[in-house]
Amino acid sequence: MDRRMSRGYQQTEDLSGAEYLASIYGTEKDKVNCSFYFKIGACRHGDKCSRTHHRPTFSPTILLQNFYHNPVVDVRQADAFDKVGKKDPEEQKYFDEFYEEVFTELERKYGEIDEMNVCENIGEHMIGNVYVKFVREEDAEKAVKDLQNRWFNGQPIYAELSPVTDFREARCRQHEVTTCSKGGFCNFMHLKAISPELGDRLYGRRGRYADEAGHYPSARKE
Repeated sequence: MDRRMSRGYQQTEDLSGAEYLASIYGTEKDKVNCSFYFKIGACRHGDKCSRTHHRPTFSPTILLQNFYHNPVVDVRQADAFDKVGKKDPEEQKYFDEFYEEVFTELERKYGEIDEMNVCENIGEHMIGNVYVKFVREEDAEKAVKDLQNRWFNGQPIYAELSPVTDFREARCRQHEVTTCSKGGFCNFMHLKAISPELGDRLYGRRGRYADEAGHYPSARKE
């Protein structure tokens, strides 16, 4: 037997039952809890999933479900798959205005925002999802309670606390490096990047810089 495999088995055997379950929680080895809901905060099976979705009672992150509506991509049209993720100057301008409005309004009303991410996936459970991570958990809780009674652009807001706190684990690496083979229907986050100018305005004053994919990941350790 390979030594590395042997060490792995030994480490597993050394763990108590509770320790082992804790070590695999939210991973593919976990047959009880849904790893996608744990990492992404959304699952394509929804309430019909065979694994458990543990909805957090406290978290710095909120999810605004299906909140961003891309004016260029209509999922009812056959060309939606081809259009998603493509550069469009008018749509980028629209997106930047949306992002800045939501970011500044939420921060003004509820508290300092650590990062905000918008999905451009087109799967039903992820399309237009907006994740807002606050610096303080109490601000996220306050935002969820208040936003449940509000509307935006003629649509009711569906807000909930999200288990996602590390978006580096949730992002699709294939999408950011080349082209994702699953396209917009991928179950990992395809995050839409804001323009560098907007990034400088919102994050530059916090000493944050864009990564290779044009996003502004949190520097905070959870």
